[in-house]
Parts: sequence; structure tokens; C-alpha cells
Amino acid sequence: MLKVEHVTKYYDQLKAVDDLSFEVQDGEIFGLLGVNGAGKTTTFRMIIGLLEPTSGKITLDGKPIDYHVTDQIGFLTEERSLLTKLTVKEQILYYATLKGMKEEDILKQLDKWLERFQISEYKDRKIKELSKGNQQKIQFISAVIHNPKLLILDEPFTGLDPMNVELFMKVIREFKEKGSSIIFSSHRMEHVELFCEKLVILLKGKSVLAGELQQIKKDYRKKNIHIVGDVEEKEIKNIKGVLAVEKTSQEMIVKIAEDKVIDDVFEVVKKGKHITSFRVEDPTLNEIFLSKVGEAYEK
Repeated sequence: MLKVEHVTKYYDQLKAVDDLSFEVQDGEIFGLLGVNGAGKTTTFRMIIGLLEPTSGKITLDGKPIDYHVTDQIGFLTEERSLLTKLTVKEQILYYATLKGMKEEDILKQLDKWLERFQISEYKDRKIKELSKGNQQKIQFISAVIHNPKLLILDEPFTGLDPMNVELFMKVIREFKEKGSSIIFSSHRMEHVELFCEKLVILLKGKSVLAGELQQIKKDYRKKNIHIVGDVEEKEIKNIKGVLAVEKTSQEMIVKIAEDKVIDDVFEVVKKGKHITSFRVEDPTLNEIFLSKVGEAYEK
């Protein structure tokens, strides 16, 4: 289990991370989210031991993170960190050796992962000759080849088409099932919702929202009603508690402040024509993110 306890980090007078605390259990996928400059990268660098916190502590299975522990951590960075003049084989040998693996084991695992990602023919090709998507696969392999206890994934789906996103998702879930602790960060909130049971949203280094995803949605109270059919839009807008009405080519989406507004909307919808669907859904994580970050900026 990873524990981040009351961690603060200053760069001279700039407070990059402000009293941050969270835990990531074994076999759990945890979301660490925020706008650019929120403190995510600094947090990642402290977790992997590249930076020392100004105050607070970070432990993995109760042990401080130092060079005795970092071999148990895999980190896929948002920025490309590949040595493009090396071949795929040379690149993975270099990174995996730094993680304490023997060459024989590295090559055996490399063949397995290249086959898994359907790029075995690129083993002796230089990194710079690969497409962006295939470079991302190599970067992912470098992060997981040593079977890490803690896996940090920062924008892991960059450059991938939908088929390969599904492949990455399957592999990530397999690490979860094996008991790895996983920190997942992405600006694509729909990806976060697919994976994360718990999350923290950072703004200017400070947590502005934290907890279990389902409870966060429940506490947010606002809901979206999806209606398919001919409904009087003006009458819907006049209902107290209706925050907004959006129309797409297929449906009307009514955003409401709380559950008790549902019945009032339904009474209007009953008077409509050709109603084929009336569906109430929780807000998306993207809506909650924009709301909470917006509120924090306004304070």
C-alpha cells in the first residue's frame, strides 16, 4: 500500500504541493487529477524518490521510498522518455537493468510483451522509426516489464487508437487483479471513470475533492435527465431546480439541481408526444471536475 501523509513541497517560495494526503491500497486503481500546473508531476516525482518532500512522508508498504524500494515502482510519464537512437531491445535492456533484472529474464519478458502488443517485428528497430502509438507501447513495456508493486500511469493512452486503448485497459486491469497499486492520471475523465474507485483532484497543489467516485457523484446531488421525444422545452426550463436544458440531434438533456426535481420534469414530459425514453443519470466526472475546479478558482 502507498501512503502519502501530509506532504508539502516548496520550490523556493512557490508551494507546489500543499498538505496532500491519500492512500492507494493493493489491487486498487486511484485517480490523481488536476489541471496543468496543479502539482501532479511534483507529486509523482516525490513518490518515485526523485524529489524530497519539504514536509510529510511517503511510504510503500510501510517503508520510506529510497533506492531499496524504487525497483518495485513502474512509471509511465506523460512526456516521451525514450532514447530514440536505441533499438527497442536496447531500450528495454537499459531500463530493465536499472530495475535490477537479469538480461535473460529481460529478453524473455520483452518477447512476451512485444507479442502481446503485436509489435514483435520491431524488436530490432530504432525507437525513432516507430509510430507514436508504437512508441507509447514501448514506453508502457518499460514501465511494467519488472512487474511493479506500484504502477504510476500519467496519460497512458497518448497516441493510441481505440483498439489499442482497449488493449492497454485490459493489461492495466490485469495488474490490478494481481494486486498492484495503480495511480492513474488523465485529462480524459471518461477514462478515469472506467478505472478509478477513488480519486483526488488537485488545484494549485491542494486537494479540492477526494474520496470514492460513487460517493462523490452521490454527494454532488445534481443529475442529468435524458429525454427522447417531443417535449415543450420552454416549460421544462421554467421548472424550479432545472439548471440548464441542452438539445442534441437525438435527445434533450435536462440538468437538475437535485433528485426532487425529477418528478416535476416527468409531469411535463408526460404531456409530450412520441416519448420513447426518460432516463436519469449521475453527472459525469468531467462535469464534477469542471464544477469543483471552477469553484476553487473563484474563491
